[in-house]
Amino acid sequence: MNKIDEMTQAHGRNAAGYARAYLDYLSSCLDSVDCDAVGAFANLLLSARQTGNAVFFIGNGGSAATASHFANDISVGTRTGDDKPFRAISLTDNVAVMTALANDEGYEKMFVDQLKVHMRDGDALVAISASGNSLNVIAAVEYAKSREATIVGLTGFDGGKLRELSDISLHVSTARGEYGPVEDLHMIFDHLISSFLIAEVKRQTG
Repeated sequence: MNKIDEMTQAHGRNAAGYARAYLDYLSSCLDSVDCDAVGAFANLLLSARQTGNAVFFIGNGGSAATASHFANDISVGTRTGDDKPFRAISLTDNVAVMTALANDEGYEKMFVDQLKVHMRDGDALVAISASGNSLNVIAAVEYAKSREATIVGLTGFDGGKLRELSDISLHVSTARGEYGPVEDLHMIFDHLISSFLIAEVKRQTG
């Protein structure tokens, strides 16, 4: 039985008690976060800004929403009025492109075929997957690695194959199937990193 199931069984219909237990569990998950990996990701984004390289974001389901949110916060939320924007691009946002590729080429190629069009030398890929084993995510990662792109993996559970393939791994260690806590922390990574980038760019442009 995973932690979420334990909390559900323990608190039943007591929503307040469940809320306290859930938040306490999130706190314990946060304690295990590798802050050096968070720092490496932030530094990668700052470096890409200087070179003008793109950083692509991918994911399925809730992770697709996180990919869109992350790219928005980095590319638009960090606007400072200078001429060096963060070129953060989510490949989960164009429904026409995604459904065309899924229909014509297969769902597993939905991201990799977009990268074949848009990825250039020096770009990076942020792959978001709680299980770390989504086939279309892994296909995109393997292609990006063949282009010598830097891979940032946001994972949960045991990390799966994505954790092994990542150059920078932001891992949330949970029991298999605990999507909520994993996705919660992935969004915390988004807001943490975005707020740091805003402050850092303001400092640099003074």
